[in-house]
Amino acid sequence: MAIPRAIEPFSIILHSFTLPASASLLVLSAVLFIVYLVFRSHNIFSRLDPLLDYCTFFYSSFLKPHSEGNGSGQQAALESFYKVQANVYDATRKRLLCGREDMLALAAAQLRFQAGQGHLSGSKPIWVDVGGGTGYNIEAMHAYLDVPSFFAAVLLVDLSPSLCEVARKRFRRLGWDVKVVCEDARTFRLEDHLGSIADARPTTKALTEYASAYTSVVYHADLITMSYSLSMIPDYYNVVDSMVRLLAPSGIIGAVDFYVQSVVETTGRNYIGGSINRHVNWLSRVFWRAWFDCDRDYLEYRFGTKKILNERNYLLGGIPYYIFLGCHCERAFARTQALLETVDASCTESPPLSPAKGKELALPLLPEPSLPIEIRSKAYQSAIINLSSNLPLPSTFYQNSQARIYYEEHLGKHAQFNQDYLYAFTWEDPRVDQRLLQISDSDTILCLTSAGDNLLDYLITANPRRIHAVDLNPNQNHLLELKVAAFQALPYADVWKMFGEGHHPNFRRVLVDKLSPHMSSQAFQFWINNTCRFTASTSFYDHGGSGHAIKLIRWLARFSGLGGAIEELCKSKTRNEQREIWSRIRPMILSRTLHWALVGTGWFLWKAAGVPANQRQMIIRDSTDPPLREQMEHRHLADATGEAMWDYIVNTLDPIARETLLSEENYHYLLTLTGQYTRRPKAHTKLSHPQAFSGLRIHTDELSEIIQRFAPATLTIAIIMDSMDWFSPASTDASTQVRALNRALKPKGRVLLRSAGLKPWYVSVFEKEAFSVSRVAARLPGMCVDRVNMYASTWVMTKVGEPQGCAINT
Repeated sequence: MAIPRAIEPFSIILHSFTLPASASLLVLSAVLFIVYLVFRSHNIFSRLDPLLDYCTFFYSSFLKPHSEGNGSGQQAALESFYKVQANVYDATRKRLLCGREDMLALAAAQLRFQAGQGHLSGSKPIWVDVGGGTGYNIEAMHAYLDVPSFFAAVLLVDLSPSLCEVARKRFRRLGWDVKVVCEDARTFRLEDHLGSIADARPTTKALTEYASAYTSVVYHADLITMSYSLSMIPDYYNVVDSMVRLLAPSGIIGAVDFYVQSVVETTGRNYIGGSINRHVNWLSRVFWRAWFDCDRDYLEYRFGTKKILNERNYLLGGIPYYIFLGCHCERAFARTQALLETVDASCTESPPLSPAKGKELALPLLPEPSLPIEIRSKAYQSAIINLSSNLPLPSTFYQNSQARIYYEEHLGKHAQFNQDYLYAFTWEDPRVDQRLLQISDSDTILCLTSAGDNLLDYLITANPRRIHAVDLNPNQNHLLELKVAAFQALPYADVWKMFGEGHHPNFRRVLVDKLSPHMSSQAFQFWINNTCRFTASTSFYDHGGSGHAIKLIRWLARFSGLGGAIEELCKSKTRNEQREIWSRIRPMILSRTLHWALVGTGWFLWKAAGVPANQRQMIIRDSTDPPLREQMEHRHLADATGEAMWDYIVNTLDPIARETLLSEENYHYLLTLTGQYTRRPKAHTKLSHPQAFSGLRIHTDELSEIIQRFAPATLTIAIIMDSMDWFSPASTDASTQVRALNRALKPKGRVLLRSAGLKPWYVSVFEKEAFSVSRVAARLPGMCVDRVNMYASTWVMTKVGEPQGCAINT
């Protein structure tokens, strides 16, 4: 690698032990570990060469006395460390240095995306691999990009002559024109080594202006990679600063290295791109700091974060390492201002902010007096705080898509969901939504995300001007991001495997190579940590809270021997045939014993069906059975809940089996029973259009918090599902949200909601806040109101005026 920060051979550490037994034990453990690595396969004799390689590595790294040799300084110390092991470096580092291939794959995916968008500084990019050592990274990149034809120039920079010589031999063998530069990364200048390459020269005015702002350098790298080199560099601050000057304005920097950090150290940093798996426990921090002490903070401070991954090498005791993909955060002020204005306007449905001088962004900015502070988005406010503190913007601003809006992931209201989503698919019927609302391409819609299926349906059928998807659970929005990225980046066959069949054996490769440029850093982190949801033998739909219900049905089918009958039910050609089969299956699914033991419990209703306590109370209150009312007054609440929920479930499922044909028109229950959808290629054709999601904004917060930040009278439709059922009648949350909806809606704007109650208590709240109310569907016993039939009533509330004492300035 390049310029080791501290050559502290293990022989020195061994000499510091006062007990020879301790040193002997340590050496014996290392030898045994090497033998374990080498003899993992059964063919022992064919592994003798690797055994010698590991012995050479162990001797050179831990036993060999190191000195500065014939020279002095860092290069001599580096050569003393690497000269003996240069020829076995690649053979011994594959298991030790994890994450290099993932870093290269992420960088390659980003470069392909930029090339497709015409965002590269020249017709072909330039790549500089800093601390490239033996050239392994450059050869490995060929699995993702055709290195000789894709890049205008490739340069490897390293300070070790021995490693550089191995690299030269590698590229001669490959027949590649890669320039190997044996030089200190701090003094490296691209123009000293390229000569005249047309593809490498600045081709835009912006690039020339950017270059003159820092240095007279003409050439810039479109890609810079550092693979386990920062942790070996003593003066890495200067090296990172030099990378800022070297990187082209639209360039990408990729790094993979060790780190040791607790989550406390990152609290309050909103620019790091997510903290999933970042925390290293106390014992690991103490142990690994004896081996390396790498500071990743300065890298994240100097560059904007596109993607970050926090991983562990469990083969070697859980060594923590990170993968970083970044870009310039010191962009032209005018461009930064334009980005902030655009994002803020799209978040709040307000006009773009009036232009301001670029230098003013370096100062603490306040909203203009003419604009009320409540219509500033949280994304805008956080960006202003960061700029005034000389920090990078939050990671969401550096993504290729601005659909996902910044949120504070460390807040308890987001962390309560424990890195999981509740709904893997949406339990509302979008066909009814379309019929009731007549959505058009001029509508601006606010809706709950859930699993994102309904808003995808709105885009397919009506393509409204804007859709604001809102969910408090970040993981529901991660799921929506994944679906959007899949439609934008994958062919229909891959999309069908993922969401049609619920299984994709190569999901991780697809995620890194194809989907990553279209996702936020937080969403990418979530899915890289949950690849098993698509690669396991079970279906993707078996996961999340709703997966509990699906797995229960599958278990019941196996236990009762009715799996064949369920398959027949899902293939029924007529309703009469379906009704006959349902009569055989019904005793299993609608089992009172099972209901009282599990399905009717509060835990299952919340975890599997997403029914909170306040909604359960509405179901109980709506029960029309007089004996049940007496139970509610004189018996334990659990008994009343169980009986009311039993009636509710029966009134949901029986009409579905009688009135809707699962095989052809009811994908909601077909998915529940089979774990997959039916093919609909037309959806992919529409949603794969490059501009299909240009009007989508994804918010992660409470619904009322988002509504209050909209400009007055800008929304035309709000689809809030059953979210009002979650409020307590004793709180003011409902009135606060309804008043905010009235303020944000245009005159005659509509709110569509569903409820588990036939006449929910908050209907009167809408009436008090200047809405006309209309119950457009009531699910009475035996009735089927839509293809889900899970809600007792559906309502359309129309804005007919302003709340008393609430004037709105537009």
